Amino acid sequence: MITKEATAAAPAPAPAAPAPPRPHKKRPAWDEVPRWQIYLPLGIYLVFTLIPFYWILLFAVRPAGSTSLVPWPMTTEHFEKVWTDRGFGTYFQNSVYVGLATLVMTTLVALAGGYALARFDFTIKRVFMLALLCSQFVPGALLLVPLFEIFAGLQMINSLGSVIIAETVFQLPLSIILISNFIKNVPYSLEEAAWVDGCGRFRAFRIVVLPLLRPGLIAVGSFAFVHSWNHFLFALMFLNNQHKQTIPVGLNSLMSADSVDLGALAAGGIVAAVPVVIVFAFIQKWLITGFSAGAVKG
Repeated sequence: MITKEATAAAPAPAPAAPAPPRPHKKRPAWDEVPRWQIYLPLGIYLVFTLIPFYWILLFAVRPAGSTSLVPWPMTTEHFEKVWTDRGFGTYFQNSVYVGLATLVMTTLVALAGGYALARFDFTIKRVFMLALLCSQFVPGALLLVPLFEIFAGLQMINSLGSVIIAETVFQLPLSIILISNFIKNVPYSLEEAAWVDGCGRFRAFRIVVLPLLRPGLIAVGSFAFVHSWNHFLFALMFLNNQHKQTIPVGLNSLMSADSVDLGALAAGGIVAAVPVVIVFAFIQKWLITGFSAGAVKG
């Protein structure tokens, strides 16, 4: 017979062992992915990207009348034709002048406006930011009539200055937003420390803040330069003299309703593309850093 004392002294049953966790399917690491799954789609994308460039190069260096798919023998007759006979030497100089002037003006004005938005609070700040954002939805074609009337009143039609001002105005909203967001990433305490050391606001900005803005300035400047280099509409509407035209308008002049000189057009396209490719090859590191830093904080 089991007594109450024996029942009380009996050990409690051991708790049931927890069920073993269900094994999770291990996700393959990057190094474990077969290389062909990476290189195959990249190779297909690269082929579709490079074929148009090869086609342009083929027409540019292939003799006129040839149908060969291999550019041999190579010739420079198309480049000589567009550079001298078609006036691309003058177009190139005009495009460089417009691009550099737009770069400088856009960067300076965007730097001042971006600093004001980043460091000062004023009554219409939010309204002003909203206006900048909404201006990005306005196509450039809608600005042609008012800008033409303004430049006509200022007697700036057929002047490169009209194209520079129009390109700068068109680029400023996005440039100001990017620069202001980039300045916000610079700690305000750095400027305050410079003020304590006796620097004024402008000197503190020039010594402390400006060197840290180099990626942002390169991003904004390169974007303004490339856009003004490739923009066709403003140069077409505001410039009537052939010696004032830029490269996009010069490329358009190579096409007519009856025929198109494919060799000259391809050579002109290469002349227009090579400078931009060279610039981006040197600034790509700062360009990516600048755009990413200017977009993460608003």
